[in-house]
Amino acid sequence: MSKTKTPLADHVDMRLVSTDAQTPADERNLIVQLDPDHPGFSDADYRARRNRIAALALNYKPGEPLPDAHYTKEEDHVWRAVWEALRPAHEQYACAEYLSCLERLSFAPDHIPQLREVNDKVRALSGFRLEPVAGLVEPRVFLESLASGVFLCTQYIRHHSTPLYTPEPDVVHEIVGHAVTLASPRLAELNRLFGNAVRQTSEPESLRRLSHVYWFTIEFGVLRENGAVKAYGTGLLSSAGELAAMARAELRPLDLKAASKLEYDPTQYQPVLFCAASFEAMFDTVRDYLWSWKE
Repeated sequence: MSKTKTPLADHVDMRLVSTDAQTPADERNLIVQLDPDHPGFSDADYRARRNRIAALALNYKPGEPLPDAHYTKEEDHVWRAVWEALRPAHEQYACAEYLSCLERLSFAPDHIPQLREVNDKVRALSGFRLEPVAGLVEPRVFLESLASGVFLCTQYIRHHSTPLYTPEPDVVHEIVGHAVTLASPRLAELNRLFGNAVRQTSEPESLRRLSHVYWFTIEFGVLRENGAVKAYGTGLLSSAGELAAMARAELRPLDLKAASKLEYDPTQYQPVLFCAASFEAMFDTVRDYLWSWKE
């Protein structure tokens, strides 16, 4: 796990930092070993709580009813703090497609929704389903699961001392970012196409390029809407800090070949974003790229 000396008001989706094309796509559960820089590293109660939530996923078998995490008052308080920051940020920076899906899912602002409840709503809208995992998932496992219409989802929440910062994907990023966008049939289709492309990819360099395209679109994509720059990427939409920093980023036209070659630092706000002319232009460009993908 990468270290961050100065916590930012953001998330870091470590699932995409390393992509090893040779990793077997059969291991979906890994317990996160917290880095000493993690806000919860020295909190024994927090670590024990995460292990109990991880055990739910370790005992889960696909096809079974999704397990409830039964969040604590302290965990619900973290969710409320995040929502207080995200609500005005979404109004200012989120694209219309996202806002429409957010309204359909209608999360309560005062408590963490259960994965089971969110899954039922997302499946009804796009056919995608959410399944719990204990912690970080190998990149190939995570990406290939998308081809089957499955999003592998953590259920723990960030440490209460830093409600606007998490060094790895937590339930806020998974639900507010990914689950909402997966409720969009068109964004769900792009996720499936990414999964299919990964399944066809064996060379490490090809997988790296594909994961970079995923990063600069599904995670950190932006587009123009009524003359303004709006976010559709999950890493932006689940972070008030990233959304605010978006205004300072260098905007480049959506060029997926260029995006596939551009390196990124997941521990910092993204200094470069690829901006599509519209949601429709983004969808067509990414879909066509994935349809014609050859490593």
